[in-house]
Amino acid sequence: MSEEGLQVLKSAKCARIIANMSEMYGVSLEDATDIYYGSETASMIDEGVADLQCRSDKYLAGEVWREYQEEKE
Repeated sequence: MSEEGLQVLKSAKCARIIANMSEMYGVSLEDATDIYYGSETASMIDEGVADLQCRSDKYLAGEVWREYQEEKE
C-alpha cells in the first residue's frame, strides 16, 4: 500500500476513535480531539507500536480516556 493510502487509513482510524470517545464519555468532538492528540496512546498508534492500530476503535477510545483520567489525578 502506498504511503498516501496508509495516511488515509490512519486518519480514518483517528476520526473513529475520537467519535467513539465523544459518544462514550459525553464530551464534545473538539474536546475529544484535543484529548486524543494530546495522548501518548495517539503517538504510539501513529508509530505502529505493538500493532495498536489493529485494536478496535472502542478499545482505543477507552485507553486514551484512561490515560487522560490518570493525567488529571
